[in-house]
Amino acid sequence: MTIHSVVIQKLLSTNAHIGRQVATHHFKDYTYGLRNRMAIIDSDKTLICMRSAINFISSLARHNGRFMFINTNPLFDEIFELMSKKVGCYSPSSNSLWRTGGFLTNSNSPKKFRSRNKKLCFGPTQPPDCIVIVDTESKSSVIDEAFKLHIPIVALVDSAMPLHTFSRIAYPIPVNPSVQFVYLFCNLITKTLLLEKNNNNNNSNIKLLDDDHHLREKQAAKEKSNLAAKLGVTVIPYDAISPLPQDVEQTKNLLDKLVVLKLNHASGTNMGFQNPKSAMDICDGQTFLDLIINQIETLDSKYGSRVPLLIFNKDDTHDSTLKVLEKYSESSIDVRTFKQGKGPELTLSDGHSSKEEVHTFDNGDIFRSLMIGGTLDLLLSQGKEYIFVMKCDNVGTIIDPNILNHLMTNAIDYCMEVTPSHSSNVILTPMNFKLKEIVRNQDKDLKDKCKLIDTTNMWVSLRTIKRLFDTNRLKLQMPPISKEDDYDQTLLQGTDAGQAVQFFDNVIGVSIPESRFVPLDTTSDLLLLQSDLYTSREGVLARNPARTDALNPVIDLGPEYEKIADFRSRFKSIPSIVGLDSLIVRGDVWFGANITLKGHVTIVAKPGLKLEIPDGVVIENKEINDIADIQE
Repeated sequence: MTIHSVVIQKLLSTNAHIGRQVATHHFKDYTYGLRNRMAIIDSDKTLICMRSAINFISSLARHNGRFMFINTNPLFDEIFELMSKKVGCYSPSSNSLWRTGGFLTNSNSPKKFRSRNKKLCFGPTQPPDCIVIVDTESKSSVIDEAFKLHIPIVALVDSAMPLHTFSRIAYPIPVNPSVQFVYLFCNLITKTLLLEKNNNNNNSNIKLLDDDHHLREKQAAKEKSNLAAKLGVTVIPYDAISPLPQDVEQTKNLLDKLVVLKLNHASGTNMGFQNPKSAMDICDGQTFLDLIINQIETLDSKYGSRVPLLIFNKDDTHDSTLKVLEKYSESSIDVRTFKQGKGPELTLSDGHSSKEEVHTFDNGDIFRSLMIGGTLDLLLSQGKEYIFVMKCDNVGTIIDPNILNHLMTNAIDYCMEVTPSHSSNVILTPMNFKLKEIVRNQDKDLKDKCKLIDTTNMWVSLRTIKRLFDTNRLKLQMPPISKEDDYDQTLLQGTDAGQAVQFFDNVIGVSIPESRFVPLDTTSDLLLLQSDLYTSREGVLARNPARTDALNPVIDLGPEYEKIADFRSRFKSIPSIVGLDSLIVRGDVWFGANITLKGHVTIVAKPGLKLEIPDGVVIENKEINDIADIQE
């Protein structure tokens, strides 16, 4: 017997499936039908809704949310008293009091009134973050008041619940509220709250141990932050950089002085992908590593150059990266992989372990990784002068010889690739920006306050790196990194150039087109890349010319799509989104094949119900909650 069968059997033993003689029209989606003139509630859907409600309660408890539990049935008094005592919220005085109408909206009223049957489990002086009701009355003023205050409600609802009340409950659980089920439900809530409370206590203890260490580093980090905040960088538009020479031989000589480095430490575990993100199929069946290698192959084939590729792997990304590279075993490209050891070091993947081949790898410190072990000296001896570093999985990255030519022509030491945070911030002429105006983080609040986004791609002079270490301006030992809460410090730590620009004399930024900044962070990004909006040509992502809007659609897939396995199973094929402006998907939604989405589309499945989008439909500027909405 499966776990699911055991749980369903437990639900049936509580008579949770037995509804009333009346089943409202909107509730029929949660029922099997009628038997002996009694509505039979679908236990599978009860389980799904209950799981969603418990997950919501857990997420609130994790962030110290405030709960209000309301009991309107004296049969449940003992159950509620036991639960409130276990979670530490029991108060004999407040448990015997009940505010009359307006107990939420008039919560500042000093008067309290007793009622014969009504009891409030606990009522915090501050407004609650969630209200839980186990015996929902059709005319409950609690629901109306909570709705006005935008307080989410978790409630047990039966088959006679009117639509007016049902629609105001954020997490309805279709069930017969028997004493046995209420005990089961309250037991689940108790265990959930105690678990999150225990986890919060453990996290607090860990934080206390770290506080002393952070305080010692805070002052030094703040001083460094203040120094870096004063630094600026001149950002030039991409159209203003020096053009590539027409002579193929001159371009070959340029590219022969370049080495490409991919920092391959971003794991896809947040998407349920156990390999690095660079090994994930993103467009036309190709991975990001495929795109990088195809670009280098195209450059080498076109100009006759030899551009080596260095790949720095973490211990948990190394093996899967080698599998992706197996197909290039016969390729003429010089690919060298490095692996992080048990300590903060990198070793060559051929198995050598001598001290001369050890590379530090703390915090992605590329300069030290190149210097320690002789890699930098080796590259310089081969005539390499510049290194192009890709630190994150920005799959729109282009290895651009035009930028390389501009750097060599103007003897630039350090160049960062940036892009406007908004279309209104497009750089048309060279401009000077403070580092705190350039942010790497994708957080919307930070983007609104900053003008440019650091793509984390950088071009650096190898000779300058060597000189900085030789003159001891850069230390081989790793300095401590502090977690500073100050806003300016947050911005500087979020910008790769923050700790590097101060060491270089000739620094610029190049404002690349927004089309070159396509980060891969979530399955919403993956939908964008795997759609008909993008194709790959010679390793470069190309947008569909049929897309007239310069901006990409805004896609927001719900938690049901968070893992890549769920993402793949819920799409028969990726919809056409060339004409799409925005897409929001919530709930148990499944997409058929050959679907076209246009304009602003919102698809929200009802709690506990599966919504299947048929094959071949065209949805334009619609909000879908039911199949019937598609045909309107």
